[in-house]
Amino acid sequence: MQRLLLLGLNHATAPLEVREKVAFSADGRDRAVEALRARFPEAEVTLLSTCNRVELYAARQTHGHPRPEEMIEFLAQFHGVDAGVFARHLYQKHDRDVVAHLFTVASSLDSMVLGETQILGQVREAYDAARERGGTAALLNPLFQRALAVGKEVLSTTAIGEGRVSVASVAVDYARRIFDSFSDKVVLSIGAGKMASLVLQSFAQLSPRRLLVCNRSADKAAELAGRFRGEAVPFDDLSDHLTAADIVVSSTGASQPIITARQVTALRKAMRYRPIFLIDIALPRDVEPAVGDLENVYLYNIDDLQQVVAGTMDQRKDAVDAARGIVARHVDGFAAWQRAREMGPMIDRLSKRYHQLAAEELVRTLNKMQGISDTEKSHLEELTRRIVNKLLHDPISMLRKSEGLHGATTQYLHALERLFHLEDQQQRGQQTDGPPDPEDDRGPGE
Repeated sequence: MQRLLLLGLNHATAPLEVREKVAFSADGRDRAVEALRARFPEAEVTLLSTCNRVELYAARQTHGHPRPEEMIEFLAQFHGVDAGVFARHLYQKHDRDVVAHLFTVASSLDSMVLGETQILGQVREAYDAARERGGTAALLNPLFQRALAVGKEVLSTTAIGEGRVSVASVAVDYARRIFDSFSDKVVLSIGAGKMASLVLQSFAQLSPRRLLVCNRSADKAAELAGRFRGEAVPFDDLSDHLTAADIVVSSTGASQPIITARQVTALRKAMRYRPIFLIDIALPRDVEPAVGDLENVYLYNIDDLQQVVAGTMDQRKDAVDAARGIVARHVDGFAAWQRAREMGPMIDRLSKRYHQLAAEELVRTLNKMQGISDTEKSHLEELTRRIVNKLLHDPISMLRKSEGLHGATTQYLHALERLFHLEDQQQRGQQTDGPPDPEDDRGPGE
């Protein structure tokens, strides 16, 4: 019997300086999934890592591995950090709560930017990466497939994404507080990721004098520059580009800051000490925090911008309520599916065992009776079958009414196994073709 476990942290539980220590690049995520599969071969695992969250999903047998402390140890070892740095910021969820959380995340209801669409693609990428590496199977496959369907339904059938304030729009608003006009300004984009593209699009609409795109990959820089009528510039000349820039958008995958306080201080004279606006939307951060302490330097990171965005939830209460209703309905549906998946084999074993016992006792009785007709024998067989079905009706009904995932269902399944000795039958691999089980049209309760 499989159990779901989630261990994670997000923007609500951990500050940026903690999240960046345990964040995974795409390559790091893939290596982590492979390492988890090697360490816990009996488990299913998926790893979701974005600028706002790191979440490790696992499906394993009851009392199986990984356990929460093993997941914490893995994160600490993989990133080479002390577990004490992040452990107190973690949340744990189990079974049904895991389902509800993932569906909520995929629907962007747990995002700092309510109604943003990027998270759905990130969930899909995380699932695809785990599936391609054998990390998903009988439980995580349907769980993530359903989560993607739920997210798509929420975003397409509710107004959750309408009128939302975005990180890009907030960045432009802050820039307008610093600069009166943009026709004489130079915008520099370092990196060519999705978030940088969104922010760059907003600044391109302001028609700056120059728009520079700088990336380690010249092809990616040229592609992004072409979209916004900008100029692709060499990454090796970053200091020169910083000197020319008034607005900098940075979102590389560097593991260490690429813009330091010492570097910017050395450039300030060449920049004539004019104001410079830096938007650091990378995780880990691209810009050293001390840069923001310099005079006339305005530094905002992803948390600064998204805290402004977070205030939009109250403005769309009706849409949020509608989205949460969709999520709740699908959580109930998934729980019902999982309950049926777990109960089916148990009900089958229960039915076969007791119909077989009844049939054996009936044979013994018939052997002691003389002159019984075929009609009378048929009536006795039917009577025996009906008695067994009625005796099984209550325990099977209790199973069907339990919540599933996993709570009471798990307790009932274990109790039935022990009370009716079904574990012995399973171990023997007993396969009997008894009379119809209680699921047929003449089943329990007739």
